[in-house]
Amino acid sequence: MEDRDRPAAEGKDKKAPIKVQAFLAQLPLFQAMTAPELDRLARGASEVHLARGATVFQCGDPCRGFHLVIYGQVKLAFVSASGAEKVLEVIGPGHSFGEALMFMGKPYIVTAQALSDSLLVHVDKASVLDELSREPAFACKMLAGLSRRIHGLVCDLESYSLRSGTQRVIGYLLQDEAPARGGRMRLATSKSVLASRLNLTPEHFSRILSDLSGQGMIAVSGRNVTILDLERLRQYAG
Repeated sequence: MEDRDRPAAEGKDKKAPIKVQAFLAQLPLFQAMTAPELDRLARGASEVHLARGATVFQCGDPCRGFHLVIYGQVKLAFVSASGAEKVLEVIGPGHSFGEALMFMGKPYIVTAQALSDSLLVHVDKASVLDELSREPAFACKMLAGLSRRIHGLVCDLESYSLRSGTQRVIGYLLQDEAPARGGRMRLATSKSVLASRLNLTPEHFSRILSDLSGQGMIAVSGRNVTILDLERLRQYAG
């Protein structure tokens, strides 16, 4: 990958190179691939080390492939004319982003920024298209991944339109499967990023957490949340 495709990776390039095939083989999208198929994809892949706060790409940059997160977190967001940021998605390890625009031949419509020190793999568009022509099963997996992404966006739109702020926050808390871990969870990222992801202001998000805590349904300590009354939370979620 050319330097312009690897912004803000300064200070990280001295790390030993990773075995790209080994990481690709662990991801659902590539698990059924043979070693030769992974080798072909790896030839068009490169690692991108990012410090917290570094930009992966900006809105308007050309899309020359897609990214996979090996470790760390990346937020996808856009900035309104008034300067307000809206976080569309937070991408964690084992997940990818940028596939749809890669196929459309469009520039990026969002900005991607690392929320923590992160390692990504950038897979070149030409390598992907070549493998799609060779392996129909790979094409089906990519279509399934894109379909899940679209379904998630539709669910988000439904949530923003039909559910209250409190219901959205409770839905986020419950989807993390905290009850299965004894009711304890840690917020995946900062409260301000989560607030934007749930289409709330940071103040509204904090107020909802405070209200739920005051009613004895949860306990909050920094980014740590303990669910105290699961049944009431489910009732409030609707």
